[in-house]
Order: sequence, then C-alpha cells, then structure tokens
Amino acid sequence: MKCEYDDGFKVDYSGSLRITKGDDVNLYFKKRSIPTNFKNALQAAVRHNSCGKLRQAAWELTGANQSALVH
Repeated sequence: MKCEYDDGFKVDYSGSLRITKGDDVNLYFKKRSIPTNFKNALQAAVRHNSCGKLRQAAWELTGANQSALVH
C-alpha cells in the first residue's frame, strides 16, 4: 500500500516499509526487521485501506517527530 500526503510525506508498505519525504529516502525497514506489534499495525492499516492508520503506524515504529507525521 502506498500513501502520499499533502506535505510531501510518503509511506510505502508491502512487507518492507519505506518512508520518504520529497525525493530522498529517509527510512527503509526490511520485512524481517519490523517488530511484530508494528507489523500488525501496518497490516491492519492495509486491511482497512487507511492512509491515516498507515502514517500513524509509521510514526509509532520510527518514534519520529510527531509534527512531521500528524495527518
């Protein structure tokens, strides 16, 4: 599932997770490196086809600055 947000933030989850802003890849997580609880949250977002939930799961996984990921 790929989601793009108005602020240029992008989340791409297809087992592995890629988080970008602009033209740069900021973070990439291989499927096997994502802890199960976060993987479950990412998969739930995909099941619900929810870009908001996908962004929230990415925020929780990275512990990134909340203001950069608020939807």
